[in-house]
Parts: sequence; C-alpha cells; structure tokens
Amino acid sequence: MILSCEPLGFIFTLLLVSQTRAFVTPMVVSRSNAPLTSMQSASEPMFSNVKAVIFDIDGTISDSFRLGFDATVVVLKNNNVADITEADYHECTRYATPERMAHHAGVFPGDAEYDEVSVRLGQEFDDLYIGLVSLETAGFFPGVTKMIESIPADTLVGALTNAANQYAHAVLKVNSREDGKMYDRFSSIRGADDVPAPKPSPEGLYVVCEDMGGVDPSECVYIGDSPSDGLAAKNAGMAAVGVLWGSHSEEKVRAGPFDHVCETMESLCAVLPQTQAAAS
Repeated sequence: MILSCEPLGFIFTLLLVSQTRAFVTPMVVSRSNAPLTSMQSASEPMFSNVKAVIFDIDGTISDSFRLGFDATVVVLKNNNVADITEADYHECTRYATPERMAHHAGVFPGDAEYDEVSVRLGQEFDDLYIGLVSLETAGFFPGVTKMIESIPADTLVGALTNAANQYAHAVLKVNSREDGKMYDRFSSIRGADDVPAPKPSPEGLYVVCEDMGGVDPSECVYIGDSPSDGLAAKNAGMAAVGVLWGSHSEEKVRAGPFDHVCETMESLCAVLPQTQAAAS
C-alpha cells in the first residue's frame, strides 16, 4: 500500500498493492510467570477456566501497521509537521490517538496548545483512517479467524483498543464473512473514545466486563501486543497475554507485565479455551 500527499491541496491517493503478510514460522515457544490454577491440569490450556477472552485490535488481531503509519504521515504532512520514522510510530502506539498524534507533532500534555492540537490531529487521523479500513489495509493476521472460532461458545469474547470505537467496529466487520458471525461473536467492542480513560487505565476493561453481563475481571484474560495492554490488564485484576507479532519489540513485550508471552498464533491458541474439535 502507498499513501501519498501532493504538495498542492494535499490530494490523498491510496494505491493498494498485493503483498504477502509476513508471519512467524509456527512454533510453540512462549514464556509464562503464571502458575496453573488449582482446578487445572498440566495438559489443559493455561487459561481454560476463564469466562471471557478480550483482545486488543491493532498489532494483535489486525495487521494494520501500514495503514496506521501511512495515514499518520499524511495528516502530519498536511499540518506541516516533519516526517516521522516507523520506529517513532511504533514507540507512540501505546498512546490513544489524540495523544499519539500530539506527540508526533512535538506537543505534550501540559503544553498550552496540547488540548487543541491533540483533538484536532486525532480527529483528522480518524476521519482518514477509518474510511480506509478494508481486508487489504486491516485484515486479520493469519490464523486469527481460526483461533477465535476455536473459543467455546460459552466463553465470551470482547475487544478493547486505544483507537476509535468506530474503527474497531469497522475492522471486525470487514473481517467477518458475509454471514457476520465473526463480528457477532464479540459481545463488547470498545475504543478509547467511548470509555472513561484509555489504556493503561483499567477503566476500558471494566466497561467491557460490564458490557458482557458483569463478568468479573479476575475471570478474564486480555491479549495485546503493547506493554500498556499488560499494564491495563494488571490494573484491572485481569490475566494478561502478550504477543510478539505486533508493534513492540520482543524485549519490551517480555519486560512488560504479562503473565504469558506467545510468539505464534498457534501458541496463543494453545493457552486459550478451545472447543473439543479444536483441541483434538
């Protein structure tokens, strides 16, 4: 995918180029600090007893880096802000969109212009970003659909992202088959703009738990690619699983407050509740 900005009028052009999604060679190599529960045998999935599985979206189930980075560059260029590197982008993905965009523009909480700049740039980004969601720009990582489908029907599934709520719905809808079953599988879909505070605050996870019938956070597991995901889960009293195929380095994820870290989709499937058919 190539996003470009013309100097006059900043005309936006999107070219979708077929590309092979790089993915880790399947192997089950992960790290855990969490003991098995007293009701769980060593042969059962580590989190087999949870009542709900909650996912981050970007970098966890959606391969949307190129979309997010290129849209960010376009918005910054339209506002006469210097280009950022991919490393700059990855570093700031721990923030909700308004704060992330302000950071890229060199404006920080406490600065006099922070509120105006963060809101304005964040809205410009969302207006562009959400409209470009497609299977090509925000498709699931290989194996995600099978992994979610393998979670038993009596285990609730939810999503919480630091992106906008409308974006979260768009990603899950575009990755659903025509029958919409994948989208309907999510009992709660929340973004940073419709919860009291973004991650690493636990408030969004509390809202998701309430959406799912008041399930206790201690009976949930949250899965994400950022240390802030692990911190949000820990702040909520929830188990946390980190994944290594997202925006953050292995070193940062392994140093984060995760109970377990997975290198591949297969190793993630192995620690989550599974239907009998998936487990066999």
